[in-house]
Formats: sequence, C-alpha cells, structure tokens
Amino acid sequence: MLLALEQRVVLADKHPGMLADELSDYPFARSTGHIGSLMTLINRGCQRAVRSSTERLDRDLLDGVKNDAASEAARKELEAALRRRRLTSRPQSRRRKVA
Repeated sequence: MLLALEQRVVLADKHPGMLADELSDYPFARSTGHIGSLMTLINRGCQRAVRSSTERLDRDLLDGVKNDAASEAARKELEAALRRRRLTSRPQSRRRKVA
C-alpha cells in the first residue's frame, strides 16, 4: 500500500523508499491501520511539505499534521508495540522453514 502511495506523491524531494522503507511503521501507527486516516495523513502531509518548502515527507513534518481523533487516541498504544517490536508493518521477506 505504501509503495503505491509513494509512487503517486508529487513532491520535488521525494525518493524511492521515502514512505515504504523509512516510515513504514509510522503511518501505520498514526492511521491505526485505517485507510481513510492514512490517506488524510499523507494528503495533509503533502500539503504541509509544499507550504513549508520541505518537499518531502518525514517523521518531523508528519508529527505536525493533525489526523482524526480516533486514530490519535489509539496511536500511543500502537507506537509502544512497534517500539517493543511486538508489532510491525513490514512484511517478512523470508520465512524460516522448519525441517
């Protein structure tokens, strides 16, 4: 999902991996996995990046973006789980085979 969004972002300083690699857990925590909240966060982030002449999305910029109240309320729990590595938004590249 983040790869598809990243391809559609139109900012002068965007680069491959800006969302999907560098920020993957962050938008998940901010949106609590809801597509509407994610789209709002990315849209408002892009608007702020253009207005501030940053022209890229990063954690500092997105921290200043308001999102819906339900996502913000659940954000702290998700961020704590992500920090403790109990949860991740990144797909596992290889699964270990058990013999």
